[in-house]
Amino acid sequence: MAGTVARPEARRRLTWPAGSPQVGIHLGVARGLLRAGRRARQIGATALQIFSDNPTAWRRRQAPPNDAAAFVAYCAANGIATVVIHASYLINLAGSSQPFAVQSEEGLRHELQRAPQYGARLVNTHIGSHRGEGIDAGLRQVANAVRAVLADTPDEVRLVLENSAGGGDTLGGSLEELATILDRVGGPAERLAFCLDTAHLWGAGYDISSADGATAVLDRFDELIGLDRLALIHLNDSKSLLASRHDRHEHVGAGRIGAPGLAAFLRDPRLPGRTALVLETPGADEGYDAVNVRRSWLLHAGAESLPDLPPRAFRLTRASTRRGPSVLRPRG
Repeated sequence: MAGTVARPEARRRLTWPAGSPQVGIHLGVARGLLRAGRRARQIGATALQIFSDNPTAWRRRQAPPNDAAAFVAYCAANGIATVVIHASYLINLAGSSQPFAVQSEEGLRHELQRAPQYGARLVNTHIGSHRGEGIDAGLRQVANAVRAVLADTPDEVRLVLENSAGGGDTLGGSLEELATILDRVGGPAERLAFCLDTAHLWGAGYDISSADGATAVLDRFDELIGLDRLALIHLNDSKSLLASRHDRHEHVGAGRIGAPGLAAFLRDPRLPGRTALVLETPGADEGYDAVNVRRSWLLHAGAESLPDLPPRAFRLTRASTRRGPSVLRPRG
């Protein structure tokens, strides 16, 4: 039927050639962890990002869901090599006002302590805003919080700090600020890693719409920080203008960044084995999780352009992927 979206799960399951990066997507887990794991395998993902709990609440569940052990076993047995927990949106490592600074540190510590029960070795968090206290004060606050969290969490879990689009008082809009955080954390930073969100890079003013532009960003990250610390890339296209400081995600290759730049991240030979690429694209609950993973697969395979998407694809949001296991039915 004209205008419908071909659902990749109806085709032969995607397989990634040897030497490919781990590519996956953020999926909601309101209907169960195991269901999310099965969906990831169905659409050909080899990595998966989830929320461990409601991402817009401070209160955290005291025990993992009943299907957590089955989820861990399923992912290990079915090629989902990387599981990432995205920490609560409320966490602000850069702010010093109370009680939020303490809540942020405690909330992030909880995520890292609980991560092994989800099979996750990466916990990703936004850095946050200095709330008018100044960049230097904010960077100092971040470094102190990171040191405290790393000192009291499992050695096998890496803390991943995500770059920002640079809006308002948020920190991490430049690679130089990320490098400064690493330097200020100092000795305890062995387990500290970083995430580059491509939509955030674009909003912050990094022109990654070409292969040369994308490669230049990776080269600069390697120079300042080292690619061994690039644990995660959020591979998102953007609806926003370059350097707008805005963060509005779009389907892979259908936004202002476009296919050539995103393809460069997927094809960079330095990333497989060290960096997972995770999509945070619209319409995951409407079948576009499969569509966007396939579009990534096509780019990795050498496609120079991608099929057009129907108009309804551009009326979808990321809201469905934001549901943690307690959003629909709060737990005590």
